[in-house]
Amino acid sequence: MPDSEYRDIRQLNIFSQMTDEHFTSLMRGAYIQNFPAQIELITEGEPSDFLHIILSGSVDLFSCWNGRDSSLAVVRPISTFILAATIRDAPYLMSARTLEKSRIVLLPSQDVRAIFELDSDFARAIVTELAQCYRAVIKTQKDLKLRTSLERLANYLLRMQKRSGGGATFELDFEKRLLASVLGMTPENLSRAFKGLQPYGVTVNGTLISIHNQAISSGSPNPIP
Repeated sequence: MPDSEYRDIRQLNIFSQMTDEHFTSLMRGAYIQNFPAQIELITEGEPSDFLHIILSGSVDLFSCWNGRDSSLAVVRPISTFILAATIRDAPYLMSARTLEKSRIVLLPSQDVRAIFELDSDFARAIVTELAQCYRAVIKTQKDLKLRTSLERLANYLLRMQKRSGGGATFELDFEKRLLASVLGMTPENLSRAFKGLQPYGVTVNGTLISIHNQAISSGSPNPIP
């Protein structure tokens, strides 16, 4: 593994405070692989053999039922994914596939659990990470249960605008079909939601989004719903 990638992993919150000895021991058993697009990395219901760290590319976390599938989240560098299954030694509750060419580190779950027992700083960092994931799940549930599709899309676009630097024009970070699934909509509902935002100064051209009324997006008394 190149030194730059090693340092990047070390700087992740869950690894940053653990001892050098334990981090080196954990990395000694790591695998690193390059995967092409649309490769299934994890299958729902299978044992959680590895903790995954994405170094480049993007990964779709999804679930299937009765011939349907729904995207639950998109993971981007540099971060771990499906940590809870590793710590619990439990089956994966969702599947994962690459959206593009991706570079992934695979840490054997048994090694992660062994260091968890030995390194208190590592254990505290994992508890903090899992708490943040729990809060993210609650926020997503509130979005789905309490906001209309128009409101969910508006909320997502405002977050994207902020992450993109706050400019009036920015790119969606993935295609609209996937965005619709992440937001709990059909593609048709997403299209209608985009049209519903036009009176608020939002226009869309492919994956390029423009919010022309910056007073609305910056928190005026009449914000985008």
